[in-house]
Amino acid sequence: MKKWLGILLTMLLMVSCSGPPAPGGEPEGKGEPKRESGKEETVAKDIVTGLRVPWSLVVTEQHFYISERGGAIVEVARPRGKLIRQKLKLNKRVHHEGEGGLLGIAAHPDFDNNGLLYAYHTYRDEGNRRNRVILLKREAGVWREQKALLEGIPGGFIHNGGRLGIGPDGKLYITTGDAGEEKNAQNLDSLGGKILRMNPDGSVPEDNPFPGSLVYSYGHRNPQGLAWTEEGELYSAEHGPSGAESGRDEINRIEAGKNYGWPLITGNEKKKGMVSPQYQSGEQTWAPSGLAHLDGKLYIAGLRGEQIRFFATDKNRTGKSFTGKGRLRDIVAADGTFYVLTGNTDGRGTPRTGDDRLFKWTP
Repeated sequence: MKKWLGILLTMLLMVSCSGPPAPGGEPEGKGEPKRESGKEETVAKDIVTGLRVPWSLVVTEQHFYISERGGAIVEVARPRGKLIRQKLKLNKRVHHEGEGGLLGIAAHPDFDNNGLLYAYHTYRDEGNRRNRVILLKREAGVWREQKALLEGIPGGFIHNGGRLGIGPDGKLYITTGDAGEEKNAQNLDSLGGKILRMNPDGSVPEDNPFPGSLVYSYGHRNPQGLAWTEEGELYSAEHGPSGAESGRDEINRIEAGKNYGWPLITGNEKKKGMVSPQYQSGEQTWAPSGLAHLDGKLYIAGLRGEQIRFFATDKNRTGKSFTGKGRLRDIVAADGTFYVLTGNTDGRGTPRTGDDRLFKWTP
């Protein structure tokens, strides 16, 4: 009898110590708690799928606008509307090959009143690849070219740059790649391998560092990200060397007139008159594309790295913030959260059902 009483007491004690089941019916310590699964759903939520090689994202009060490299702009009503693909009517045809095509777009500083978008695209000129910056306006459901602001930017099968951004000074900033010709980056007479700065009407600002020139900084290989801090400091994300020397992707703090070294220095190398990166990836390859800033941190969308990384500008440290959607092409901070474009259909990724997509991500 005492033996059975002991067993009964032991069983009662085990039940009382186990506690109630965790949410989802699983006892704590077994399986994955439901709150983590719910958190994942909140962290990354698709807004629209079925995009065709998207490259750049603009977020306005009422809409998302997405450039597709083949030569279309997708409009999606906020917060989560239907995908509407709109054609372009241009004076020079979009040339979509390699890393070229319709690349960066940016809203004019007075977009709410004039409806103008800036666009950067590759074209062919007498058999040569070039890039140009134009103004677009939607008329009868078609985005029509209003004006060419800049033409003849070196283009290539690779390294076309292409990111556009409106700075806190109201100027348009443009990243250009070296187009596979390294010498372009150090040549101040070439528009390749540069960050350019222009007035909204395409003219050269009087306070640009080189009189009469759109060049704002030089010595770049293939910058594809631009972002400003709350203090107005400009940063860029840039692809490092490829092939056997791959890695050394860069985060640079951009200052007017400075030389960022490509191809003469890479990584942490130093040379008089040249600026080494604020941070570089070492032997890892991120292939950084879009760049955004929020609450003291830069957030970098990585293609080959298939991740969003943060970079704390005040503490000079970095870390991985998000993975799971494949290649990431662009990231925009708006309303205290992030909107991100994937890049899995660009010929270098592994498309999943629904790719490519725009999703909302909250750290």
